[in-house]
Amino acid sequence: MTKPSAITIDGVSKTFRVYRDRNQSLKATVLSRSRGKYREFTALDDVSLEIPEGKTFGLLGNNGSGKSTLLKCIARILEPNAGTITHRGRIAAMLEVGSGFHPELSGRENVYLNGSILGMTKAEIDRKFDAIVDFSGVEQFIDQPVKNYSSGMYVRLGFAVSIHVDPDILLVDEVLAVGDMAFQEKCMAKFAEFKREGRTVVVVSHGLEQMRSFCDEAAWLHHGVLKDVGPAAEIVDLYSNEEHGATLVEGGGKRFGTGEAQVTKLELLHPERGDVRNLSTGDRATIRLHYRAAERIERPVFGVSVDVVNGPFLWGHTSRDSGFVPDAIEPGEGTIDIEIPSVTFRPLNAYLSASIQDFDGTHNYDVWQRAFTFSVGPGTPIESGGLVTLGSKFGNLTPPRPIEAPPVRRADRED
Repeated sequence: MTKPSAITIDGVSKTFRVYRDRNQSLKATVLSRSRGKYREFTALDDVSLEIPEGKTFGLLGNNGSGKSTLLKCIARILEPNAGTITHRGRIAAMLEVGSGFHPELSGRENVYLNGSILGMTKAEIDRKFDAIVDFSGVEQFIDQPVKNYSSGMYVRLGFAVSIHVDPDILLVDEVLAVGDMAFQEKCMAKFAEFKREGRTVVVVSHGLEQMRSFCDEAAWLHHGVLKDVGPAAEIVDLYSNEEHGATLVEGGGKRFGTGEAQVTKLELLHPERGDVRNLSTGDRATIRLHYRAAERIERPVFGVSVDVVNGPFLWGHTSRDSGFVPDAIEPGEGTIDIEIPSVTFRPLNAYLSASIQDFDGTHNYDVWQRAFTFSVGPGTPIESGGLVTLGSKFGNLTPPRPIEAPPVRRADRED
């Protein structure tokens, strides 16, 4: 049975006036005998889609594609020029850092202000106040004016208020990029909780791997036009390939990036059999990434990932995750190893991908998607289901206790 739609977007268009020569006063208008000159900019062009209830839904596209405009239209911050947007349930939006905050008020006062803007009563905020502050992690500064907060503190407090509205639909626009790693993990756990509870999360992000693994479905916007909608992993691949000008790689996969550094070769090394395309559960392995730099690259981040063939995104790891980021790589060729103590995948067929990015993860020097396919066969440990093994063990069996027979009722006794 198909789930009902949480949000229905039907033929939505939104235009803005971009002024070239705007009069700053009535006097200027009279003297120039004309109104300011402008052109119409179409941010959204006849967009229609359905966002299903209880799903995490991603909006992706390049800057200027209309993602944030669409999110603001859903939140009713902007009014479309044409079309309609309907939704089921209560919406909370975290669209800008510190949106709804007054800089001169304390964090405490802003919790009440922002909470009331989002539709919470004072009694409801009183009841949830401690939980909001605890989630935000700004307890020590809650009575300080928020104008003295860092951008990360703004995000944490604003986000904490939004999720404690207990929304049926949560809208999130790139704000998690400002929080630290611990806060991002806390937010991801909260999103997972929302999904278990059947709530809907709509998120805009440039973190494609995060979108691939975190979102159930996604929509791709290009210059205000809806290009495609579908399973998140498929849409992320389509977007990456077309928007980044991906080209086919001889030998397998596709590549995109600016090219200052490139992955030239990938090896999957077994300690005894060398470069292989088949492993077993429990094997030790090394992924060796060969690269060539055309110029000095400051603080490059290397990454590898695994996708199940015709299945989900399974695993990803970057050198930044491990705190292994060189100050720079110089022009020339080199290698970097990713050691895997034990392959924890159950039998499957998978793709191996690799990347070189800048430290912030916003600039791709090279992304080699699905460089080759490899298989994992049965090994040790043997576990009967799922995609991964956990090394779990059975033990501590207690002997069964005798089951006492229920007392015989008078009506059951034989005469």
